This record gives sequence, structure tokens and C-alpha cells, in this order.
Amino acid sequence: MRKPGPWMQNPTDERILEVLNTGLELGPTTIARNIDRHRTGVNRRLSTLVEYGLVSRVDEGYYEISDLGEQYLAGDLDAADLEPTE
Repeated sequence: MRKPGPWMQNPTDERILEVLNTGLELGPTTIARNIDRHRTGVNRRLSTLVEYGLVSRVDEGYYEISDLGEQYLAGDLDAADLEPTE
């Protein structure tokens, strides 16, 4: 079972992580289109997920899931224990 942090906005954050868990590097527009959310909201959530280490920014406008993000999706990480890194 996944353990979200109080700073998370679910289901949006989990859906972003699930899309990125495909192994692809994706931008906010593509992610938003695939989870039926607006790009600006996805972009804001990506910034937060990067700040807490669940997502990595790989290039200008492209993101991938991090090892911590994969652990969270697997239920092996309590996101409430994460501290912002940026």
C-alpha cells in the first residue's frame, strides 16, 4: 500500500508518477494529456515532486521517475518521511 505525504496532491501526484514509471522521459504537456489534467497544474506538481526527490529533471522540460519515486509506487517508501531537497 502506498503511503503519501501530507504535501502530496492525490490522485494527481500518483498518476504523474505512474505515467513516468513507463521508463520514458516526458514533459508536462504529454503527462497532462495522458492523465486528463491541465498542463500548468502538472507542471506545478512536477516541481514539487522534484523538490521531494520522487522525480528527476533530466533536461529542460523533461522529467523521469527517480529511484525514490519507484520505491513510493511499490509501497516501500513513506513519502511523509521525505524532506524537500531544493
